[in-house]
Amino acid sequence: MRVVVNSRPGGPEVLDVQERTPSELPSDGVRIKVAAAGINRADVLQREGNYKIPQGVSEVLGLEVSGTVVEVGPDVDPDSGIEHGAEVCALVDSGGYSDEVVAPAAQVLPVPSAVTLEEAAGLPEVAATVWSNIFMEARAQEGETVLIHGGSGGVGTAAIQICKAAGLRVLTTVGSAEKAAYAQRLGAEPIRYDVEDFAARVKELTDARGVDVILDVVGPDYLEGNLKSLAVDGRLVIIGIRGRTGQIDLGRLVAKRLHVAGTALRPRPAAQKAHIMQQVRDHVWPMIERGQVHVVVDRMFMLSQVTEAHEYFDSGAHKGKVLLRP
Repeated sequence: MRVVVNSRPGGPEVLDVQERTPSELPSDGVRIKVAAAGINRADVLQREGNYKIPQGVSEVLGLEVSGTVVEVGPDVDPDSGIEHGAEVCALVDSGGYSDEVVAPAAQVLPVPSAVTLEEAAGLPEVAATVWSNIFMEARAQEGETVLIHGGSGGVGTAAIQICKAAGLRVLTTVGSAEKAAYAQRLGAEPIRYDVEDFAARVKELTDARGVDVILDVVGPDYLEGNLKSLAVDGRLVIIGIRGRTGQIDLGRLVAKRLHVAGTALRPRPAAQKAHIMQQVRDHVWPMIERGQVHVVVDRMFMLSQVTEAHEYFDSGAHKGKVLLRP
């Protein structure tokens, strides 16, 4: 089968399509013939050599796929609905950029009837990221206000829709007038970080109260602005770090009783991932079936075009998900 690896750390040009022998199927695993795979920021960091691959995990890129089940391990629960020929999507530990992949059964979900098989490749990583961070980690509640940084990306477009469906007010930062209009159509109130100070704008939009939850994909450069933007008892969840260090005003942190957390999905233990995926099935899948949440797919590339796909992803021009199709 074909897989994509990076021959060395670097730009999109280091990506290489190779032939590999299929992985062995563990007793609790599911073998999936890949219909499409999602591209995520973690893939770019791995390509650049800035993301430590968890121990025992393949170096083949790709953390989410959709496709058809072609083999089921003997220990997979026969009542799970995972059977030969089933159309599924999955959160995988690695290996999504391939013709087929093996996933733990607990991280495999049925494709919602409201989306196509290929579109479903854009769901597992972003849905798990949004639900685990905004609702499980930050405990967002109906009626609260959330600020989502990077509202036009794959995580951002999903977060806007899921939060709106859950009854939250959504503010989001974007970098152009076109992306602002797009975020507004999804239900968010856009803030142009390229032409205005986002913390000052948050203050205006919330009558100086601030927001209850922030989902941050940037890191140190936004740290001070994030703390200024939070309301009393606000929660900041950092899931992206462009740079590793930043300064915190501890006086503001203590006075406002703020909570700051940093999380990552890929290194989590299998049991945690299984719990998150069950939560996604229980809470996000019904939103999709009701038409409240849509998969935003910007563009699809063939697996053989993986270099071009990463070049486009790196450009930041995309709105929503960029997918690879074997």
